[in-house]
Amino acid sequence: MSTLVATVETAIEELRATFLGAEITISPDGTGGARVIVSPVPLSEIYRVSETWIGGHLVALLPYADVYPLFVRGDLQRVDGKPLGVGLGPGHVFEGRAAVQASRRSNKRDATIETVGMKFLKVLTWLQTHTGG
Repeated sequence: MSTLVATVETAIEELRATFLGAEITISPDGTGGARVIVSPVPLSEIYRVSETWIGGHLVALLPYADVYPLFVRGDLQRVDGKPLGVGLGPGHVFEGRAAVQASRRSNKRDATIETVGMKFLKVLTWLQTHTGG
C-alpha cells in the first residue's frame, strides 16, 4: 500500500468524523493522495433512492487543491422524471462504479477555511436541494 501524505491522512480522518457510521473506502493513488468513497450518505425525496455514496480524489496538494469533481451513484434519478440538471453529469465511472459527476468547483475557496469534509457536505447539500435548473 502506498504512503499517504499527512494532509490526505488528516482529510480522511475528518471524513470519518463528519460521516459517522459511514464506510470510507480508500485507494491510494501512488503519489501521496487517494481516491475515497464515503457510503452510505442520505439523499432527499427529490430522488428515487434514499441514499448514495460520494467519492472524490484527494490529491497530495491538499489543502491547497480543491476536491473536484465529486461523484455519486450512477443510477441517480429524480422522482419527477426530469433530467438531473445542470452540474450533474451521468455516464461516468469512479473507482469501477457507475457514477454521476457532480460538478461543483469551489472557485473562490479559502484553503485555510474549507476542508474536505466541508466540501463533501457542501456538494451533498446542493445535491439534496438541486432543482435541476
